Amino acid sequence: MRLQFSKMHGLGNDFVVIDAISQPVELTPDQVRLLAHRRFGVGCDQVLLVEKPTDPALADFRYRVFNADGNEVEQCGNGARCFAVFVRERGLTHKDRIPVETAAGLIQLEIQQDGQVTVDMGPPKLAPWQIPFEAEAAMPAYPLEVDGETWEIGAVSMGNPHAVLRVDNVQTAPVARLGPAIESHERFPRHVNVGFMEVVSSGEIRLRVYERGVGETLACGTGACAAVVVGRIQGLLDDTVAVDLPGGRLVINWPGTDQVPVMMTGPATQVFTGSMDL
Repeated sequence: MRLQFSKMHGLGNDFVVIDAISQPVELTPDQVRLLAHRRFGVGCDQVLLVEKPTDPALADFRYRVFNADGNEVEQCGNGARCFAVFVRERGLTHKDRIPVETAAGLIQLEIQQDGQVTVDMGPPKLAPWQIPFEAEAAMPAYPLEVDGETWEIGAVSMGNPHAVLRVDNVQTAPVARLGPAIESHERFPRHVNVGFMEVVSSGEIRLRVYERGVGETLACGTGACAAVVVGRIQGLLDDTVAVDLPGGRLVINWPGTDQVPVMMTGPATQVFTGSMDL
């Protein structure tokens, strides 16, 4: 199978984006791992598929996300921005506002005049069973025992599960040690993305994210949203927060009200296009 693709990134979180509307595409986990491999394939954190919606009355497209390990996941915020730029540049739509179906539900993408993309990520899910996370009730923070130490985390789903730890300095945070240990913690039955958040001020944070099935990435859109939600719930942050990730800055807005969506704004860039035999 000869596959046409685009290589894109959102703040260094990189993707292979595939138009599965104009060409027949059925990817196996092995093929996803090959595409994502940085020596034998194209190289990426995630593979994104652009498909026809299951219900054209609700959405213009269906958006699927596969991690580098071959597993399909629910959502990816940086990928959503790349998705919006991809369908516009490929002529699949001429709209500025694009409703898109995901495994986590419907999202709205809006391309701004300056080329940045705002994503309506939907309301955060805070009930433990929604994340999913093993706890008796929703709390601003939970104690979590990891390798004999107890850490305080916030837990939230942004369509995918996130644990957020507050740290004094993201540069020295134990991401390589704690990231994989928390990702596979037994209290997160579907594993979890792990954010390490340094609060600079009520309007700015620094963040590193260890993504499940990928490892640490240069940026994570849903991780930025999750960190701001946790910071708002814990009374640390304002409605609008600049999130500085290793790959660059996102702006997240959430007023801290139940059932109100989290809004994420940031860039998306096409690097090159190509084709590959699978």
